[in-house]
Amino acid sequence: MGVEIKETRVTDAEFEEMKGFVFEYLSASVEKEEEGGRMRWYPWHSAEYRHNHILNVVELAAEIARNEGADVDVTRVAALFHDVAKLETDQELHAEAGARVAREYLESRADYPESFIHQVCRAIEHHSYQGDLTDLALETQCLIEADLLDKVGANGTALMLLRMGYEARSHMDADEMVERVLERGYDAASRVQSDTAESIAHQRLKRVKWFSEWLEDEIAAMGD
Repeated sequence: MGVEIKETRVTDAEFEEMKGFVFEYLSASVEKEEEGGRMRWYPWHSAEYRHNHILNVVELAAEIARNEGADVDVTRVAALFHDVAKLETDQELHAEAGARVAREYLESRADYPESFIHQVCRAIEHHSYQGDLTDLALETQCLIEADLLDKVGANGTALMLLRMGYEARSHMDADEMVERVLERGYDAASRVQSDTAESIAHQRLKRVKWFSEWLEDEIAAMGD
């Protein structure tokens, strides 16, 4: 029995066009905010940060999907749109709003099958699910795992150290901030289910633990 070959439904050119649309949508969402907005003084509430997070999740989700046998096209398109409404909608509503944006885009741009659009939107709608990931479609699981893993490791550490400046903390608080990254990483590792995501979590946690030990070695009184 041969291996099923799935024809790619989303070309590279179409995916690049989607990326451009998502960034423009995020930028417009920020511009529409009233002065002050949703913590606009935090860089991770900017269009640039949110788009970078989305692209990180796309890369991670596609890697997990390829290794775990999920539909890569469904997974990467869902990952691309998963936070598209994050800057204009309350946290508890952004998944459903993002699915609406994705559906409107996919229905208007090309002749994508309804089954494909449905799978993409279902993954987006459920990407904030807090229960057992094995209850969900594999593509949704890959998206959630990627979303969890993006803030683990070097990226999560850099963001947490950046946050120190916005909270007027000194470098003497670095160990506390890195400990938060470790805690988040252990939580993420406890939630992911696929072998690929578990491996990525393990590798990223090793890097954070190494950095934490480095801080203790080089900054006096840290870790006491």
